[in-house]
Amino acid sequence: MKQSLFESRYQADWQGFDQMLVALERGKADSKHMVGFAPAYRRLCQHLALAQERGYSSHLIDLLQQLAMRGHQQFYRHNSRLGAQIIGFVLAGFPRLVRAEWPAVATASLLFFGSLFGMALLVYLFPDLIYSLMAPAEVNKMEAMYDPAARRIGRFAERGSGEDWMMFGFYIMNNISVGFQTFASGLLFGLGSLFFLLSNGLTIGAVAGHLTQIGFSETFWSFVIGHGAFELTAIALAGAAGLKLGWALLAPGRQPRAEALRVAAGRSVQLVAGVILFLLIAAFIEAYWSSMTYTTPMVKYGVGAALWLLVGAYLGFAGRAQHAPD
Repeated sequence: MKQSLFESRYQADWQGFDQMLVALERGKADSKHMVGFAPAYRRLCQHLALAQERGYSSHLIDLLQQLAMRGHQQFYRHNSRLGAQIIGFVLAGFPRLVRAEWPAVATASLLFFGSLFGMALLVYLFPDLIYSLMAPAEVNKMEAMYDPAARRIGRFAERGSGEDWMMFGFYIMNNISVGFQTFASGLLFGLGSLFFLLSNGLTIGAVAGHLTQIGFSETFWSFVIGHGAFELTAIALAGAAGLKLGWALLAPGRQPRAEALRVAAGRSVQLVAGVILFLLIAAFIEAYWSSMTYTTPMVKYGVGAALWLLVGAYLGFAGRAQHAPD
């Protein structure tokens, strides 16, 4: 292809990329610029390679090289900024958001943990109550999972240690599905989130009360105390995010219902981002630490207590040094 034809065919692309760069360099880029930048940058690099391969004029090659260098600077500058934003959110933004949304967080936590501990106490005092929530076969399966005589405990207790990574993937999918349904069902005017918070709380509580009552408390509590710090907290926070969506639909105030939902969704999605992080951590702990029987229950209790304190301190105090309003 002759250089003149090459220039006429792609001149508009180069001009458009230059305008995009100017907007980025001046800090006036919008979402359209950010979305279109990466493919435009790749096309420009391809054009530069073609121009060099075909021996086009130094004037054209210099022009394309300058655009490519400017694009390179913007590409890595914005990638670094994104990384810094993610780190900032994890270290400070997420716990500040949890504290700022304390009404929804407190409501969801009361519903979830209240039903959990309440049902655990009731089943412990009245053992047959477990069968009102679970079939006998499910109860037997649960007992086998936490039998003190088992070599490994928890779900899929018969697996080999080399299969922990497979269980890590399973726990990720299972945990995230529970968190997502608890959050997304809040669109049903909050009733879905309310249902899943209570359902999960009652089921977990019933299992805890039953296993404690039959003498499996050591294997059960030493198993759940570690990853529970992140998993149970994440379920409550996912419920809080869902309840926030439901409240926006039920009581939009002076805003149109769609606008109130849009605003609430922005905050809720940020909460869910933190929930996913918590669930990933929980899955890792459950797969590689909770199911181990090579250490003593007392060690697991100590580690679990430390993890609960860590989660509480993180959500309660992280980000306060920046004096951001809660």
